[in-house]
Amino acid sequence: MPEETFAEEEVTYTLEVQGRFIIIEHVPARVSLQTGERFFSPDTVEQLQTIVWDEKVPSRVVETPVFEFPRA
Repeated sequence: MPEETFAEEEVTYTLEVQGRFIIIEHVPARVSLQTGERFFSPDTVEQLQTIVWDEKVPSRVVETPVFEFPRA
């Protein structure tokens, strides 16, 4: 099995909390070049949690369309 290779990158982290979507840009991560999986340091995870739960004023707000997947 070939060894996995990683690159240090800045990524956009998104999540949904209580029906609200939150986007956090420029988050440092180690990204697998084979799978695209992202890994965050414990310090980065702590900072992400602080941003989400402290409900600080965002840098900007974006509007985005929402679609429903058609049911069979």
